[in-house]
Amino acid sequence: TPMEFVIELLKNVFGHNQQSAEDVTMSVHNEGKGTAGVYYYEIAEQKVSESTMISRTAGFPLSLDIEEV
Repeated sequence: TPMEFVIELLKNVFGHNQQSAEDVTMSVHNEGKGTAGVYYYEIAEQKVSESTMISRTAGFPLSLDIEEV
């Protein structure tokens, strides 16, 4: 999945600004995962579902997970 796509997804779905979206994207690139946000479980499910749909529609295999804290 192109970094530019991930950055735009983080901005549009998760409300990140440009810099924080780039930071999360670089974390994913360098460490294999990053935190898009901390939400109530139901909201997290909705954001993951929306992000997955957008990614698949664009033809990308982006994978998102929910972790309980």
